[in-house]
Amino acid sequence: MSERHPIISITGSSGAGTTSVTRTFENIFRREGVRAAVVEGDSFHRYDRLEMKKKAAEAEAAGNKNFSHFGPENNLFAELAELFRSYGETGTGMRRKYLHDTDEAAPYHQEPGTFTAWEALPPDTDLLFYEGLHGGVVTPEADIARHPDLLVGVVPVINLEWIQKLWRDKSKRGYSTEAVTDTILRRMPDYVNYICPQFAHTHVNFQRVPMVDTSNPFIARDIPSADESMVVIRFANPKGIDFQYLRSMIQDSFMSRANTIAVPGGKMELAMQLIFTPFIWRMMERRKRALAA
Repeated sequence: MSERHPIISITGSSGAGTTSVTRTFENIFRREGVRAAVVEGDSFHRYDRLEMKKKAAEAEAAGNKNFSHFGPENNLFAELAELFRSYGETGTGMRRKYLHDTDEAAPYHQEPGTFTAWEALPPDTDLLFYEGLHGGVVTPEADIARHPDLLVGVVPVINLEWIQKLWRDKSKRGYSTEAVTDTILRRMPDYVNYICPQFAHTHVNFQRVPMVDTSNPFIARDIPSADESMVVIRFANPKGIDFQYLRSMIQDSFMSRANTIAVPGGKMELAMQLIFTPFIWRMMERRKRALAA
């Protein structure tokens, strides 16, 4: 953790909704005039798209049924931890981009599914902002969770997470239900060992809970809407959180535990704005004092 060069990390599995959380933070940064160095978790995968397909085929032929993007063998955990360490100490570090589609790849004259070259972070940024799968991972070789000043978990209940992944991969990427199901099953050991444990290290967790029947996610025809959901917000340390103010600002919210508030799904972005804007204010005030000292 660093007062001069703070780090915000948003972590959650594929299809969990971390991208929506990122948009909320981008709005806060724009409104408050915060210059953020943005790092995407996909850029710290070890292999590009074609290499990953080749490695997955080799693993399958060797009898490895659990080869996935979630595990350490397919990610650069040590390099991500080094980026966090370097930024926290000096405000600098190295990043690259993963080019998901043709629109992202076109400016670089590269194929989709490839990485750009490593490059230095922009100079004179106010904070580092990470969004991806592994922002709170702890392994014997890399302790990423110890670096962020604010570590946020985005964790739908697992049936909802599967519905979101099924819908995205089928409608946006053309996969069959069977293919997506195979991916979910293949990832499960790494999900249990490397995704779930992160949420024991987070400072705040957002978990969307559908208020409709999702008993069989593999036959669901659509994703439960925000208005058909509640969001459970858990604070690891509720000291300084004004729950009475949050409840007064968010209609139909309620406290379920001393460190937990539940809000209507449609109010998730409002809740994030109310919760995280003061966090950003305090970060920037501490940074200003530290730089002046």
